[in-house]
Amino acid sequence: MSALVIGALASASPVSAQSAVSQGQSLAFDRGKGNCLTCHEIKGGDLPGTIGPPLKDIKSKYPDRNELVAIVADETKRNPQTVMPPFGRNHILTDQEINAVVDFLQTL
Repeated sequence: MSALVIGALASASPVSAQSAVSQGQSLAFDRGKGNCLTCHEIKGGDLPGTIGPPLKDIKSKYPDRNELVAIVADETKRNPQTVMPPFGRNHILTDQEINAVVDFLQTL
């Protein structure tokens, strides 16, 4: 993860931050892209899966934003037995999209 990308998001205006959260929610709910709902229950999402844990209280569970970015990008580095796809390593999501998803997750 580029420090430049993280720094750019950290200094984003409230409007930019809100659009990143909206983009992240769209990606998380998009069955063809982020597809988080296939495995996780997310407030506001339809037909969630139950393979992964419910996504709630994320900011308190993962106060270090970089840890959450790493999980979404490639959870296999932390847990080789995971069934979670490595969204970054497999180029399913770009770094910008992963950051948007994390922005959204931190609002849950």
